Amino acid sequence: MHGWIILDKPHGLGSTQAVSAVKRALRQSGAGKVKVGHGGTLDPLATGVLPVAVGEATKLAGRMLNSDKIYDFTIAFGAQTDTLDLEGKVIATSDHRPTLAEVEAVLPRFTGAIEQAPPAFSAILIGGSRAYDLARQGQEVEMKLRSVTIHSLTVRHAELVSASIAPSGADACEEEWTLSRQASETKQIQGDDRLAAVTLTAHVSKGTYIRSLARDFALALGTVGHVTMLRRVKAGPFALETAISLDKLDEAARGGGIAQLMLPLTAGLDDIPALAVSPDDALALRQGKVLVGKPHTGLMLAMEGQTPVALVEASGPEIRVVRGFNL
Repeated sequence: MHGWIILDKPHGLGSTQAVSAVKRALRQSGAGKVKVGHGGTLDPLATGVLPVAVGEATKLAGRMLNSDKIYDFTIAFGAQTDTLDLEGKVIATSDHRPTLAEVEAVLPRFTGAIEQAPPAFSAILIGGSRAYDLARQGQEVEMKLRSVTIHSLTVRHAELVSASIAPSGADACEEEWTLSRQASETKQIQGDDRLAAVTLTAHVSKGTYIRSLARDFALALGTVGHVTMLRRVKAGPFALETAISLDKLDEAARGGGIAQLMLPLTAGLDDIPALAVSPDDALALRQGKVLVGKPHTGLMLAMEGQTPVALVEASGPEIRVVRGFNL
């Protein structure tokens, strides 16, 4: 059992709980005790792609944390909450609603390298404590600006004020998004129409907080806003097309077919070239030795036939092990 299980994480479930569900499914399928870890936290209110590494693939979980992500998210205009999403209490309001033209005009300002302050309700450590613990205690939390990259930011759907759907809580996220899409499809938006909400698609670098992006985007439009729907559609090389539900995972575990749902360890390394090595070189790499041979540059996956040996870094003729696999 070495590879990836790509979950379509449901609404209301934390990433740690999702990993626990995978562990239970593996035990139920007879896999025994095996290492399991996730490749990028998703808030409980968020849904979508959660890569779960199993066995030797856990050695690549850190690399997955550093990968780019793609999100769909909805910003409801007119209210800002302390958590910047549906879960918090309203701390600011505005009567202003932007037009679609105004939204599109602001997009370039949030594309490329930007700086953002993470949400106070986040897991960032401040003086040894989690920011969200301090925020829940009512303490003022000063979040330092960080540099992130927004590779692309586009409008996916827009919801008119006339078709506004007031969110009734966290469970309204997915329904609101669906009805918002239907509203925008049934009525063509005019240039001066005001928007109650907009759904954007963002391709972002590691460390990007979508809730902060939504906050800053609304402020740039002369209003305030908060996230009502957040769905990760891609994490590194893994997309929704390969993601499975927890129900499907449980069904496979009961039927002993969980291995068929698992992607190979190499699926997390599709973006780097393979380096074929001989049995002798493979043995040397497993022993942590440096290979000397033809000049190479950059990160590569050393393969002995079809077996991954190690993630290696090449610099000129020297090839050094970054992560070795016990396969």
